[in-house]
Amino acid sequence: MTMKWGGLFPGQGSQYVGMGKFLYEEFSFVKEVFEEACDTLHFNLKKLCFEGPESDLALTYNTQPAILTTSVAYAKVLENTMGFLPHMSAGHSVGEYGAIVFAKALSLSEALLAVRRRGEAMQEAVPVGTGGMMAVMGLTEDQVKQLCQLGVEKSGYGPLEPANFNSPEQIVISGHIKALEWVKDHVKAEDFSVKKMRLIPLKVSAPFHCSMMKPATQVMAQFLPSLNFESPRFPVIQNAVNAPVTHKEDLVQNLIQQIEAPVHWVKTMDVLQEQGCQRFVEVGSGKVLSGLGKKMGVKVINIQDLEGLKQFEKEWSGGSSC
Repeated sequence: MTMKWGGLFPGQGSQYVGMGKFLYEEFSFVKEVFEEACDTLHFNLKKLCFEGPESDLALTYNTQPAILTTSVAYAKVLENTMGFLPHMSAGHSVGEYGAIVFAKALSLSEALLAVRRRGEAMQEAVPVGTGGMMAVMGLTEDQVKQLCQLGVEKSGYGPLEPANFNSPEQIVISGHIKALEWVKDHVKAEDFSVKKMRLIPLKVSAPFHCSMMKPATQVMAQFLPSLNFESPRFPVIQNAVNAPVTHKEDLVQNLIQQIEAPVHWVKTMDVLQEQGCQRFVEVGSGKVLSGLGKKMGVKVINIQDLEGLKQFEKEWSGGSSC
């Protein structure tokens, strides 16, 4: 039986200075990917990815195109050198755009324009310092929802909502900074009858994947339908529906909804396995998704360097999954 692979595309938080540089130096066709990005965006994205500074790379409207470009470079290496095509693909938040480009449902240049506008719209949706995000570890989904409700009621500020269901042990909440601060200062593990709970404020510039992003949703609802989407060559599991998507109209609507909707990454991984995927590869920068996979007991091959690529090639050499 042919092994079925899932291609996983990382999102914001996976960026780092130097991302994609070894690919650029090892594979001539990767140069074309970064050149297209620079030409499309009219600034030197390659220099930003390879040299930083980190402070500029961390700006949302820069981060998102950088992650997309690097992920597409990794995808091209896998396809051009090994003939890799996944049975299905999925992306964590903005990573979904990389999955869609790999599926040939949208060109890289148009996807770059989309994520650049997406990043700008998300940054503009909420005044700086008004919103934030925090990782919660040690609570169940129901307890995290109770935590959010408590934060809003006691602080008098809202919203505060679950944003990323990253693993059974980690859920990220998003919303008004005053509600987050109240939770951080006042809530203890014993309030939920658990032995251990960790609350870690995240270094983000906006409260992503919550209702405070509604202005960004409205911007993208106007922008995305103007792009030339096609139906994907393999199904994409989209965050907004946690189901395989094969029609271009659905891709667009789900990308719009995704901005405010929480990322149910645990469900995404469950769906991929239910659909027959038995192996996974992290197609992009960082080690976030391989790390989350480990927490879920799922092996995700990380290809951050040549050694990782060789490991993947060895496992993939059994044949194509499509």
